[in-house]
Amino acid sequence: MDLRFTIGTADCVLVFNGYWITQSTVLTNAYLIADIRHVHVLIITTMSLSSLEWHNRFSQQSTWTLELRNYLFSRAGLDTSKRVLDVGCGTGAVKVDFKPETSFIFHGLDINYNFLNITRLNLPFACLTQGDGHALPFASKVFDIVFCHYLLLWVADPLKVISEMVRITRNGGSVLALAEPDYGGRIDFPHQLEHLGYLQTQALKIQGADVNMGRKLGQIFSNAGMEEIEIGILGGQWHKPLSQQEIELEWTVLRSDLVHFREYNLSEEALLVLQRIDSTAWENRERILFVPTFYAWGRVPE
Repeated sequence: MDLRFTIGTADCVLVFNGYWITQSTVLTNAYLIADIRHVHVLIITTMSLSSLEWHNRFSQQSTWTLELRNYLFSRAGLDTSKRVLDVGCGTGAVKVDFKPETSFIFHGLDINYNFLNITRLNLPFACLTQGDGHALPFASKVFDIVFCHYLLLWVADPLKVISEMVRITRNGGSVLALAEPDYGGRIDFPHQLEHLGYLQTQALKIQGADVNMGRKLGQIFSNAGMEEIEIGILGGQWHKPLSQQEIELEWTVLRSDLVHFREYNLSEEALLVLQRIDSTAWENRERILFVPTFYAWGRVPE
């Protein structure tokens, strides 16, 4: 095992699984995050989508949760908040509702610098920080609302991240997990596409995702010491078939996921057949793709 990486300009030597890791080597298609204070090394394999493709995906996801966000932000008291933080803000696709009468300062944090550059274009008014949700670089009790969106399934220690979000939230403030999927309850129809759903779920596991994160939110929020906890699931409505652009985006993400599952044993020809079945099912209003997606809202004790 030969891993090569650079962390800024630091000259560092670390041991990972018994192997010496030095600055003189190159780690391909991966980020390496070294937290010397906590003596752990986390390697996160990157996916093959471009930053723009990820922004398109994040934007699509944000449309799924728009009504829920309006409800939860209203409950959390967004209109009277002074400081709001999005942990894992990505490319800034989740745009908090800024009304003329609101005066809060919006902060965004992400570990991916390229994503933050896109966020700066989308949200030029935001205060942006590059950092890790496991060790948020903010003083305690400084935010009124702290939220995340499709984040916890990807982190090494979800309870630590939520606990950090609680730490930096003022007494009486709100912590929100707006969307965490649970692939254990995934439904695919027509039945020919069920195996495709299974393959994507396995590929997400290989990438490090906790595919059952949604069902764990209540336990995590409770263990983090929050009160007035509310847990729910986003509804599934299919008012109209997906556009061709939306179908192509779904398949771009799917193919990106399957790259990490090299044992899926599907030829390109077989994959194209499934893609045609999927596209036709959407056009005929037969397609059901439902992944139960949970949300959680909690209040930091006074």
